[in-house]
Amino acid sequence: MKKEPSALKKQLGDFAPKMVQLTDDVLFGDVWARQDLAPRDRSLVTVAALTVGGNTEQLPFHLNRARENGLSESEIVEALTHLAFYCGWPKALSAMNVAKETFKTPLPAKDPSQK
Repeated sequence: MKKEPSALKKQLGDFAPKMVQLTDDVLFGDVWARQDLAPRDRSLVTVAALTVGGNTEQLPFHLNRARENGLSESEIVEALTHLAFYCGWPKALSAMNVAKETFKTPLPAKDPSQK
């Protein structure tokens, strides 16, 4: 069975193949698969880091991944509110607006055969 190319590979595969390979194989294939931190916690850390850095372009993907990994929308909103005191109001508000837009689209129903 042939594996579907990642969204990043579809977007940048011809332009930046090494960046795609590192993202797919190292970041998502190794780092995200490590057992010492639960996917839910990794998602919370990632959303926080993206917010602190003002990296809102990557937030929709990671907000959806956070929901898939068990974070509720209200928990994400609470985390973003908490972050305002540490990273600044503008960054937290920008992230909050991205979350509001992202949450308008429900997650697809989980396939019962998937874990």
